[in-house]
Amino acid sequence: MNNIVAIVGRPNVGKSTFFNRLIQRREAIVDSVSGVTRDRNYGKSEWNGKEFSVIDTGGYIKGSDDIFEGEIRRQVELAIDEADVIIFVVDVEEGITPMDEEVAKLLRKITKPILLAVNKVDNAMREKDAYEFYNLGLGEYYTIAGMSGSGTGELLDALADLLPEPEEKDENVEALPRFAVVGRPNAGKSSFINALIGEDRYIVTDIAGTTRDAIDTTYNRFGFEFNLVDTAGIRRKAKVKEDLEFYSVMRSVRAIEHSDICILMIDATRGFEGQDQSIFWLAEKNRKGVVILVNKWDLVEKDTMSTRDYEKKIREELQPFTDVPILFVSALTKQRLLKALETAVQVFENRKQRIATSKLNELMLPIIENYPPPALKGKYVKIKFCMQLPTPTPQFVFFCNLPQYVKEPYKRYIENKLRENFDFSGVPIDIYFRQK
Repeated sequence: MNNIVAIVGRPNVGKSTFFNRLIQRREAIVDSVSGVTRDRNYGKSEWNGKEFSVIDTGGYIKGSDDIFEGEIRRQVELAIDEADVIIFVVDVEEGITPMDEEVAKLLRKITKPILLAVNKVDNAMREKDAYEFYNLGLGEYYTIAGMSGSGTGELLDALADLLPEPEEKDENVEALPRFAVVGRPNAGKSSFINALIGEDRYIVTDIAGTTRDAIDTTYNRFGFEFNLVDTAGIRRKAKVKEDLEFYSVMRSVRAIEHSDICILMIDATRGFEGQDQSIFWLAEKNRKGVVILVNKWDLVEKDTMSTRDYEKKIREELQPFTDVPILFVSALTKQRLLKALETAVQVFENRKQRIATSKLNELMLPIIENYPPPALKGKYVKIKFCMQLPTPTPQFVFFCNLPQYVKEPYKRYIENKLRENFDFSGVPIDIYFRQK
């Protein structure tokens, strides 16, 4: 099970620098994603064999430094609700500020583990200045310098000790596929799930708690069987202002990481907004299959916008990963819900398909020969052989003499050719070039 670590603190204490340092350890491996990483506030990290997700709450605060304290308080309350461990970052240069005291006051009330990180401690003099932070009443602190990285090792050792040991997976158990229904508040996730399972008694079991908050329901109808991970019905209304973007992203992180396929519901009347994008890129970054359902299609004035125009607009926002099924549904009138399930099951099959090495070479080598990578500095790249790696998600390796000369556009060309010839709709693909 993946753990969530939230970094909290007032603006300008160096949360983002520390966050970047944490996720770089893995970023190079996990996120060899084409193009830019869209979302700088969420990443994966690993230390001493323990994997965890890191959320930088600071990145979600809009506006400048003089943000009113209420916004920061909301961020901290959310982190307290959603995270397993909280790292509270303060700044030795400025000492304890009233806002730090506010945050500490909130943190002292909770039982979750809190690590206090005193940042910008880059000399012995500042080590002494850090003593002041005992006054926050949070016990021991760790001195770090986010820029140079000194001290982060001890902090991460302490963090790793707080995280549970990774669970051993039983390879022999064929687990049911897990479909997570994700999306921003009010996109219709609950109605969709109720339409699927509400009226009938075919539900085999309700298993609470593979994650602390998402409920798994085994769905078994119309020849489909899978676990439905519901993130919809778990919002504590009183705590959350509906407009808080950070909230749905936090909630989605867990559901997405625990799923095979993400069914992303968007509200047709609102369009494909920034937050829908954040959730989409979260799923893509975690290499999950994705199906997009445009819900409430029955409410849209059809003369202003046809499905074709609407779909085209969404695909423009999804570039470069546009090979994703988009369906127009209505949870209310149950329009196309079965089609949505069929599509999700198909994406699950696409994600686990294996292509025989002989078939792959037979197809791809002539394509490469007709259109080889462009020469660089007078040197020609010769690709001799390719194969699919034995990984849970589709990854392909192409062996060649000068892998460093193969650039992003050519990788995309190869990916497009794979997609033209094999059905990987809805599934992110990784392509590597290696020296033979």
